[in-house]
Amino acid sequence: MTSNAMTKYQRDANGKPKLTTVPKVRLYVEKPEEKDNWFVNIGHVTERGRWRTEPHAHPHYGQVIFVRNGRGVMNLEGHSVPFEAPCALLLPNESVHGLDYEVDVDRWVLTIEVSYLQQINSKLQDFIKLWASPRVIPLSYAAESADEFFSLIGKLAQEVSAKTIGHVIGTEALLTSLLLMLVRGAHMDELESVVASGSEVRLADRFRELIDAHYRENLQLQNYASMMGVSLVQLRAACAAAVGQSPTKMIHARIITEAKRNLIFGDMTMEQIAYWLGFTDAAYFTRFFRKEVGQTPSQFRIAARRS
Repeated sequence: MTSNAMTKYQRDANGKPKLTTVPKVRLYVEKPEEKDNWFVNIGHVTERGRWRTEPHAHPHYGQVIFVRNGRGVMNLEGHSVPFEAPCALLLPNESVHGLDYEVDVDRWVLTIEVSYLQQINSKLQDFIKLWASPRVIPLSYAAESADEFFSLIGKLAQEVSAKTIGHVIGTEALLTSLLLMLVRGAHMDELESVVASGSEVRLADRFRELIDAHYRENLQLQNYASMMGVSLVQLRAACAAAVGQSPTKMIHARIITEAKRNLIFGDMTMEQIAYWLGFTDAAYFTRFFRKEVGQTPSQFRIAARRS
């Protein structure tokens, strides 16, 4: 794998802040001819004893780790989330995570290039909901569910590696079936009381992408609506139906997520974090953070690092 950076600060020998990174990891593809055109990769990994990865993010793809045997703890945006087989760890692109496998682990790692994942997600609005946030999905909700999952994963691995006639269609069919099983296992139908139309889900998903690209620029809602070619009324209706939040709340949530990442994983001062996030006044950033989180940034950092 190769990596680039997400901003983080540490101290040098003189006690001054220096720029370091939380790695943003890219998949390493051994064959040069596959480097620019792969869209799905799947691998079977077995490890004996304890095995750990430091917090990192994937900017260009989503991952699902299907844990068949073993258990561990996932560091998810600074929070410890335990998991135990059989389960699936679903990790959207850009989510900061680390993994600590506590005992011998047998797992399959499914990696999906982000533009292809968006294409698959457009088939069903529940796919978009599934990938809206990282989650642990137990695979033991039915007696035969785990066996069905891993049988399907094995077939997908064969299809991906075979590269025979109809390879792309076969891969897409198996991947779609696998994601559908995850949707059912995660009980996505129980998460939303308001039924959104397909166009509303796609609009909200596009809005989320624009937030990721521009949340530090302090844009007005009208700027986002103009970029999507819709009215503010349409944008608000789509976000309410598909996400259950206002557009402003979605923007604020993204800013808070990035603020928490820097508070947990970095050593920037409050002023540096405020300016990094587009605030011109560090005091206003502190008030904003306290209103959204219930703690000041300093209080949050101390509590997070103690845990």
